[in-house]
Amino acid sequence: MKLYIILTSFLFAQVAFAQEAKTDSISKVWSLEDCISYAIENNITIKDATLNKSISVVDYSKSKSAKLPDLFGSASQGYSSGTTIDPITSDYVSDEIHNTNIGINSSMTLFQGNQLNNQVKQNRLLVEQSVLLEEEAKNSIVISILETYLQTLYSKEGITIAQNNLNASEQEVVRAKSRLDAGSIALSDYTEAQSQAATNKYNVIAAKNDYALNIITLKQLLELSPLDKLEIETIDENMDLVNLELNKEAIYTNALDYLPEVEASNTVISINEKELDIAKGGYLPTLSLIGSLGSGYTSINDNTFGDQLDVNFNQKLGLSLSIPIFNRNQTKAAVQTASINIEKAQLQKRTVEKEVIKKVETAYENAVSSQEQLIAAEASQNAAEQSYNLAQKKYELGALSTTDLVISQNTYTNAQQNYLQSKYLNILYHQLLQFYQGNEIKL
Repeated sequence: MKLYIILTSFLFAQVAFAQEAKTDSISKVWSLEDCISYAIENNITIKDATLNKSISVVDYSKSKSAKLPDLFGSASQGYSSGTTIDPITSDYVSDEIHNTNIGINSSMTLFQGNQLNNQVKQNRLLVEQSVLLEEEAKNSIVISILETYLQTLYSKEGITIAQNNLNASEQEVVRAKSRLDAGSIALSDYTEAQSQAATNKYNVIAAKNDYALNIITLKQLLELSPLDKLEIETIDENMDLVNLELNKEAIYTNALDYLPEVEASNTVISINEKELDIAKGGYLPTLSLIGSLGSGYTSINDNTFGDQLDVNFNQKLGLSLSIPIFNRNQTKAAVQTASINIEKAQLQKRTVEKEVIKKVETAYENAVSSQEQLIAAEASQNAAEQSYNLAQKKYELGALSTTDLVISQNTYTNAQQNYLQSKYLNILYHQLLQFYQGNEIKL
């Protein structure tokens, strides 16, 4: 009993420790690298691609085994009466017969139009394709993580901007109330300040909701439970966001060499070429080696069961040749279909290359544009900030109306949002270009 209590306590401690460790791992601050690593290990789409790869490996092994001989055992027990042929002695008898047959049969395909070898080669190509498709699935998730992570950071900083505007507008309401009580402004000026504060409060709520929705999307990509807490790590504010060197030709060349979907399209062509070879093999004969061992027992023989099995033991070995003459044009149709599929695969390759070039070129042009936009947005934000600070001072001195102050604040808010958007778009497009060239994504 004491030993049972000790073991139970030990197991309980281990479970508690495991749960605590899991909670700590979930509640930590996640960097982009953490999110990418975790998603690659746990995302359902990637797991599905990995399982498809495992299936292709099994099919490859199965096709290699098809070249081996098979082996089957057989046994039968029969009864007959009246005039019949004894299945063991082949004599005509008019009696009740109990008979037993046992045997082992084997066959091996020696030649089948080279179809077996081509099937092995095709399945090996299918394994290579599944590996590339798994990498493509991982890349898709990595890009989704990057986009969602940056969008979440953008919405998180948006909360700060909205909250700062709310704090400022609430202070302006207090000042406007004092000035209204002193009779220095009209009631409309005071209500306009209240209206601006209410609008900014709404913006804070909307910003928080947007952040929460992005966190939900990120959790889904990470396959986290809705109950898990997720906090992301902010980026280094000192990172160089502009003046990054971009070599357009090198980016295209590296992307076509690196991205798995391009190589996968080449593999699809090879797979269909092997399918054509397999189909052509249907025109050729099939040669098989067959053999068997067997024996039997019949009740009309006076010998014992064991003696009959020894006496009736037989061995067979032979060759079987099957020559196709006419199979309702099935082979012809298979050859035509395989040829068409090769052409389709070649067209698909061109489509994939065009899609790769399009998304790389789009990211390149957006990266170049975002650099210029970021510089302009930063200058606009600085100017709007100075203008708003000056407007606040004028408002405190009574030299500016509430309407003009609200306009100045909204202008500054728009400038902040434009800068924030330009900053994260610039990060996104530069990271995409790095990724398309096979470089590590790292903030």
